[in-house]
Amino acid sequence: QVQLVESGGGLVEPGGSLRLSCQASGFTFDFHDMAWFRQAPGKEREGVSCISSSDGRTSYSRSVEGRFTISRDNAKNTVYLQMDSLKPEDTGVYYCAAVHAPSVPSLVVGGYYAMRYWGNGTLVAVSS
Repeated sequence: QVQLVESGGGLVEPGGSLRLSCQASGFTFDFHDMAWFRQAPGKEREGVSCISSSDGRTSYSRSVEGRFTISRDNAKNTVYLQMDSLKPEDTGVYYCAAVHAPSVPSLVVGGYYAMRYWGNGTLVAVSS
């Protein structure tokens, strides 16, 4: 049974940090590029970041580049999203997703790939 389980969301003040984790099981993690998406209230889901499985290439949306860092630990079947300098506009449900490698990370972030597996999401709220 395929599972992507996100954790690490919560309420944080503007300027704060959070680290999201996504634990994968039920499929070959090493053969999949991993990504984070988010959906703000009343808005469509958007790509945030993607990391390739083979060489660790990364891509970020313009709105988070320089503030967020994606990483993965293939030994733990886990992908992370370190979020720093959080802004109220970063509020939303963050989803972990997988696509069979190889992909083009920038196109994954741009929403041009049909992701193979999705998690149920974790809520991030940035507010004072």
